[in-house]
Amino acid sequence: MNWSDLKERRRKRIAIFLGIMLPLLIISRILVHNHKEQRPEKIGFHQALYDQKGKLLPWICWEEALKKEMTWYYHAPIGKSGFPVYFYSTFIDSAYKPYKTDIIPCTQLGMGILSYLKYWEYTGKKDSLALKYAMRMAVFLSDFASTPNSGMYANFPRSTGNHEEIPLTKSSQGDAKYGDQVIEPDKGGIAGYAFLQLYKKTGNVVCGEKALAIARVLAENMRTGDKSHAPWPFRVDAVTGKYWGERNGNMVYILRLWDGLAEIGSIEFVAPRAKLWHWMKEVQLEAPERKSASHWIQFFEDMTEEDNRNSWAPLEMARYLIEQKEKLDPDWKSIAKKCIGFAMDHFAIKMPGGVTLMGEQDSDLRPWGGACSKLGGVAALFYAAGGGERYREIALRNLNWVTYFIDSDGGPAAMCDMKEYRKGSWQEDCHTDVVHNFIDAMNAVPEFRTQ
Repeated sequence: MNWSDLKERRRKRIAIFLGIMLPLLIISRILVHNHKEQRPEKIGFHQALYDQKGKLLPWICWEEALKKEMTWYYHAPIGKSGFPVYFYSTFIDSAYKPYKTDIIPCTQLGMGILSYLKYWEYTGKKDSLALKYAMRMAVFLSDFASTPNSGMYANFPRSTGNHEEIPLTKSSQGDAKYGDQVIEPDKGGIAGYAFLQLYKKTGNVVCGEKALAIARVLAENMRTGDKSHAPWPFRVDAVTGKYWGERNGNMVYILRLWDGLAEIGSIEFVAPRAKLWHWMKEVQLEAPERKSASHWIQFFEDMTEEDNRNSWAPLEMARYLIEQKEKLDPDWKSIAKKCIGFAMDHFAIKMPGGVTLMGEQDSDLRPWGGACSKLGGVAALFYAAGGGERYREIALRNLNWVTYFIDSDGGPAAMCDMKEYRKGSWQEDCHTDVVHNFIDAMNAVPEFRTQ
């Protein structure tokens, strides 16, 4: 082979190489460029910050973000019956003004009590306002948000109400479709557990008595659960006992309430508690995921679909399993992973910067603040309990994202969506069902506090 032949062969090889590699190089450059473009420059109220790998950072450290938010709520004006406006209204705007008359007392204030107690303890019990406000939430629930004195669920916490009449006398949201005295038994479990935690943390006897009374009403009205029936219907007329919705998912706060009372000597709840956990493990946790058979359905007060799956209940179940571990069940880790997996499989929302957000329910797949932060808090707990590095990353990026929906003055948005957000709206999604998730994450993974 002569020199000219070698040169021609080399020229052809170079041409082939460039013909293949140059387009690939151009495509890769385009993909990288597009990937960078996908990262938003602004998220929520703030300019977005990223690390060298393109992963989302918080706009301010979590501790400072929560401090700003708590301060914003401490500045809320005092309104009806001497309570801060967000105690008796679920819907307030950026100027603290109510724009609807609805309230969801058990979820909003029950989770608020738990959030404020955790924040009080996180500050080394130095933020006395957090404890004061938690106690005031309990007063509103007990004295201004109860059902009539007689009936199947007498003196039981209301799941919904209308603050045009305080004390609350009528249902609102989805409950109102069925009658004025309709309640949701699972929400009473949230309120009862909140009362119990106040009793344990402060020794307040009235809170202890209220927790005990709620627990007894739930035990009296418990039925035998099976594949088609939860131990309590989703909605019940508190006076007559007429009910709607055979299946529902939020059993864990009733379990928490009975467990907590049994631990301090109320042995009357040992048997019903065992019966409830048996149903939860053998039926609820093993039920098919399809809507027609799932027991992770019916949580949100404004919805009436009887097959509406949600992320709230399985994530809260996972939280309790991680907290209790073998004390609750020797298979706690695999069950918790399954609960988180259910929420991830059906409601996960992938965002730029390595962020996974959480949709709320089949009927509303948007990233509301309560659902998003709940994934972050539970993922952090699971990581700290040995769940694996994946859950650390989910927790960190998720809650970093949520910080962007806390404005510089501390006023939060309920929706953690780049396009659909504004300061105010649903108060449990803005605040009362958010704070405890940050606290759990920071306690589980201390380096998260000031990153």
